[in-house]
Amino acid sequence: MTMHASVIPDLRLPFEVLDCLMPMHVAVDGQGRLRHAGPTIRKMLGPAASVGVRLLDLVEVRRPAGIAEFTGLMGQAGSRLSLALRTAPHLPLRGVIMPLPDSSGAILDVSLGLSFARAVADFSLTLRDFSPCDQTVELLYLHEANSSTARLSRHLSQRLQAAHASAHFQARTDALTGLSNRRAIDDELDQLLATRHQDFSLMHLDLDLFKVVNDTHGHAAGDAVLIEVSRVLDRELRRNDFPARVGGDEFLVILRPAPAPGVAARIASRLIERIEKPIRFENVLCQVSASIGIVSTLQYAERPTVERMMADVDAALYEAKKDGRGRFALFAKGKMLGKTKR
Repeated sequence: MTMHASVIPDLRLPFEVLDCLMPMHVAVDGQGRLRHAGPTIRKMLGPAASVGVRLLDLVEVRRPAGIAEFTGLMGQAGSRLSLALRTAPHLPLRGVIMPLPDSSGAILDVSLGLSFARAVADFSLTLRDFSPCDQTVELLYLHEANSSTARLSRHLSQRLQAAHASAHFQARTDALTGLSNRRAIDDELDQLLATRHQDFSLMHLDLDLFKVVNDTHGHAAGDAVLIEVSRVLDRELRRNDFPARVGGDEFLVILRPAPAPGVAARIASRLIERIEKPIRFENVLCQVSASIGIVSTLQYAERPTVERMMADVDAALYEAKKDGRGRFALFAKGKMLGKTKR
């Protein structure tokens, strides 16, 4: 059955009904002064939403342009309006105004449109601030879902980055001592030799009597010795030097920039002295020493390869170990500069 009546006789809607159906409506009297504002628009207007205030003091009509009086606004009854609240000029709104019977005033209904996301953020709007059948509610659900997805994506990305960084660190770190490992120092050597902008020295350190400690006191004591040696390297080397554990009781150290031979000798001597101090493990004292070979890029006419430097520093270490423990040797230009007992 179709109804053809143009009016509903004696229909009087209380503001509570309008507040539910149109929470962003504004009711004005015949002179365009505020009688009532819906809960959402009232939240956005704040203290300015006082009864008796001129509607056009609260709302700016942007399109059609040039409307400054209430009569001009009423001339646009039923047409789509582009609006902005004086309290939030950065939020473009849509609206439509319709007169009430007997020239008793008008109802202006407002919609957020595409500015809903900014309005939600600026005024802390929630689902309760909208009519249940307002499409903005669906946009709000979508906005919240997108925000949740974005937060989750950022969280997962951060976790993946942290996991990648952790895996990268672990792959380049000796698990026992916390020093860099062979892979890390090989990469560092490749980079230093490729860039050609910095000279450096390479030190190969091998522990003397370490096998005796392992055989006499066990591998736990050996591990304690290795950890203490790594602490000695951390304490005694310079800030830019690069120590690494590359084998059971072998360590490589990049000294950068390359020190003069006399300075390199003093560094090696000091390391041997510190390493020879007895190391307590449980109820026993473990005694080790160190032999050290040293080579520098300053000693080559052309930039050497990693293989060449490793061969030469190993030769220097071999010379240091030949006559006993606690010695170091410096290699230069195919011969030994010195083979010195600390």
